[in-house]
Amino acid sequence: MTLHLNEEQVRKHLRMTDLIPAMEKALIDFSAGKVTQPVRSVIKVDVAAATGFLGLMPALTPDGLGLKAVTFYPSNAERGIPTHMATIFLVHPETGTPLAIMDGRLITEMRTAAVSGAATKLLAARDAKVLAILGSGVQAHSHAEALRLVRNFEEIRVWSPTREHAERFAKEIGAKAMSAEDAVRGADVIVTATNSQTAMLKGSWLKPGCHVNAVGACRPDWRELDDDAMSNVVFVDSREGALKESGDVILSGAKIYAELGEALAGKVPPRAKDTTIFKSLGMAVEDIAAALLVYRSVKTTS
Repeated sequence: MTLHLNEEQVRKHLRMTDLIPAMEKALIDFSAGKVTQPVRSVIKVDVAAATGFLGLMPALTPDGLGLKAVTFYPSNAERGIPTHMATIFLVHPETGTPLAIMDGRLITEMRTAAVSGAATKLLAARDAKVLAILGSGVQAHSHAEALRLVRNFEEIRVWSPTREHAERFAKEIGAKAMSAEDAVRGADVIVTATNSQTAMLKGSWLKPGCHVNAVGACRPDWRELDDDAMSNVVFVDSREGALKESGDVILSGAKIYAELGEALAGKVPPRAKDTTIFKSLGMAVEDIAAALLVYRSVKTTS
């Protein structure tokens, strides 16, 4: 029988402590050529009330086979509903038999932060003490949880385009709200998780040797980081994906140093003493790995 799982059921069976190592394995498998994964297929939706995108993300991994359908409507923030919504479909790789259909919104939120956790664990200074988060939405919240698992931060700073949102988020996680520049200057680890379509993080603000997780700007004409920031050591989840979808990479002409999976596997030096940028776009292999954690947990406990 095919499992049908809503978001709350997924939440009961997904833990960030399990997800970070699962993402490390997924990224290593991808960069080692063990995954069949076309670049995300995106349809732009332009209707009277809003503009959005529908993305289709299939993958065959060493552990499973499946597909995520995800929508991204930035204007949903004004409606008080999630900007990202998703559904994940798992099938048996040997027979094609449907195994599970589950809500993918939470999986998308958590696996993105878990991948940044893996990047931060590898690339950030071991004694990193100051975390700056630009953004105050679900990704900002999830990143605060994930990054605290890999580094012991003594101070967290936050900024959001809406001051009220920044102050609310800061209160929730025990941080301080301030300007973007003040948040970033002197920070050891920075997260950009915004809906910005133009560069709002300046390279001149970055502390030498810091690490940036850039998780917004998922379209080829959108930016979060300026050219100066992108002139540092750039890691991506997928070279092919970044060169098709990342405005930060495409418009800056940045040189991609390596895929994160290559560094996690020890195939290239992590360059942790340099200023590093991890441009994250998200991949189907990550969604399938996270969904399999949920599926196996449900099957074990049922």
